Amino acid sequence: MAPKATPIPFPPRVPMARIPTPLEPLKRMSEKLGVDLYVKRDDLTGVELTGNKVRKLEFVLADALQQKADIVLTCGGAQSNHCRATAVAAARLGMRSRLILRTPDPFNPPALEGNLLLDRLAGSDILWITPEQYKRRDEIFAREAARLRRAGGNPYVIPEGASNALGAWGYIYAAAELKQDIQKLPRGSSRRTTIIHAAGSGGTTAGLILGTKLVGLNARIVGLNVCDDRDYFIKAIGEICEDCISRYGLNVSFSRESDIEIVDGYVGLGYALSRPEELSLLMEVASTEGLFLDPVYTGKAFFGMAQELRRDARVFGDQIIFLHTGGIFGLFPKANQLAPLLR
Repeated sequence: MAPKATPIPFPPRVPMARIPTPLEPLKRMSEKLGVDLYVKRDDLTGVELTGNKVRKLEFVLADALQQKADIVLTCGGAQSNHCRATAVAAARLGMRSRLILRTPDPFNPPALEGNLLLDRLAGSDILWITPEQYKRRDEIFAREAARLRRAGGNPYVIPEGASNALGAWGYIYAAAELKQDIQKLPRGSSRRTTIIHAAGSGGTTAGLILGTKLVGLNARIVGLNVCDDRDYFIKAIGEICEDCISRYGLNVSFSRESDIEIVDGYVGLGYALSRPEELSLLMEVASTEGLFLDPVYTGKAFFGMAQELRRDARVFGDQIIFLHTGGIFGLFPKANQLAPLLR
């Protein structure tokens, strides 16, 4: 008799994502790129909560509720998908939210559009800071949390992207879902699959790496960084994985050198800044597949994947799943950049 599998010690979770999300073939892009390409539609985890962030928040906000928090603090860029998802999820659970957002000139914040509009509609209070101040965000978190406690509140701090040991469970959970998805493909799990995704803060990557080990998913995990560089993500992802293994007593082996794969070189002009060639591919995917990528995360990652495949069609193997982590609201602030390309 085979030994029983050890149950995975999932922390408490508050269900909010509409899962499982579908896995769909991208037939025309597969032909163009010379691989069997599928998309995991985590852009369909909800409407207001669309994207990968809600999977992490299910675990993080369960902890906030256990601690009887009445307000959550988090941070990101002006059009942060994570901040929007946090604001909406907090409202849904009866909590307030305070967002610490970076912008070049805090006295002249960006227009009220896209994710930022949804933040405000969900009732968020926003503190604008400069990119230089953002480097000291932990200090700002501590200061703001202390101020809220003095006012009688019970704040709960969520790091950038909900990317910590607890948030990683969102994609450990998703790995079990992906394992079932792959088993249903025409050739099932008889060939190794590469799962490609945008790396923005490291939590999704960490969860996928640990998830493949915990659920026995035969997959190669590849992140394309949309900010910072490879060394930054090796460190960030490594710390999340190691903390998660230690904190939850996970019986898995992990090596930063062999388990973390980051394809660098596609940050382009910088975080949330788009080049015409990136937007052109985004438009091509929309017009040939009816699939809308976003310019900050998935658009850059898809562009990087396509460039790598055009150099070497076998670089990722012949069966690829592109993880669509959402971000459609980030398209609207790019309307002026997209308009000339549409003409």
